[in-house]
Amino acid sequence: MKILYAIQGTGNGHISRAREIIPLLQKYGELDILVSGTQADVKLSQPVKYQLHGFSFIFGKKGGVDHYKTWLNMNLFRFRKDMKQLPLKEYDLIVNDFEPVSAWACKLQGIECVSLSHQAAFKSKKVPRPRTLDWGKLILSRYAPTKYHIGFHFDRYDTFIHTPVIRAEIRNLKSENLGHYTVYLPAIDDKRLVKLFTQIPNITWQVFSKHSKVAYQQGNVFVEPVNNEKFNKSLATCEGLFTGGGFEGPAEALYLKKKLLVAPMRFQFEQQCNAYALKQFGLPVIWGSTRNWLPIVKNWVENPQKHEFDFPDETAQIIDDMVRKYARVKSKSGVQSL
Repeated sequence: MKILYAIQGTGNGHISRAREIIPLLQKYGELDILVSGTQADVKLSQPVKYQLHGFSFIFGKKGGVDHYKTWLNMNLFRFRKDMKQLPLKEYDLIVNDFEPVSAWACKLQGIECVSLSHQAAFKSKKVPRPRTLDWGKLILSRYAPTKYHIGFHFDRYDTFIHTPVIRAEIRNLKSENLGHYTVYLPAIDDKRLVKLFTQIPNITWQVFSKHSKVAYQQGNVFVEPVNNEKFNKSLATCEGLFTGGGFEGPAEALYLKKKLLVAPMRFQFEQQCNAYALKQFGLPVIWGSTRNWLPIVKNWVENPQKHEFDFPDETAQIIDDMVRKYARVKSKSGVQSL
């Protein structure tokens, strides 16, 4: 059986989850990997057969998407060319993690594919989301269209939604509290964060920044370029994580029973929804309209936080169920499901 796994390359969450899923998919046949997008810091150890430009949102430095750079990065001619050239008919199963080129190619060629992603969870009306008019709703629903959906979220809001995929490297970490706070806010310049955190001098802050190429220290704030191993170590030994409104990062912090504070990116509807869901669990959120972050951060640092999340290791079973349900293999009489 031939399988195509198409992965979104914007942000680190999709690639991090893929590192856990790829070995499981390889057990069922020959696996080809497709990645599109340009904003991931985490890399795959397996070879990528199709590396496409895709369509990436470019992180800004002031808490949101840089719309101008995102527009400059768009290449609709290349997108359409890549979409037409993908040989999708040779695959028995196409799995899509919010990857637009293969999703639209499948739609164009009349081929079925299944989404396996956090974004797939939003196909359910039961998933918490703010009641607001936002162009991001349209993007979320049209960005990578698929026929079938397997979603991940902080809770099992619907029958096709599972709890997060927690990487084995996170599950195997020894969680302890050495007192520092870990920070990953990719859409904010580290200089702005240093200015904020130096106002809370009794705390050590370990900041992982997309915008700094060198490590440096200013007072009680230590800034590092994004590095997966160093970040995991910092997360395992921190008291709390201050991060954006992504999915995998907050989920890993919750799994490790760390304090959590999130500041979702402005103009990013999915992150707004994630933060809204966490708010329902009583976790603190800094919204884009908040001008003065200092009181909220100080309150978060100074007060305990209790939460109980159960994220069992069921990824292998999810993959097995997906392959059995959606894979199609060629037989002498035509095409049949497994």
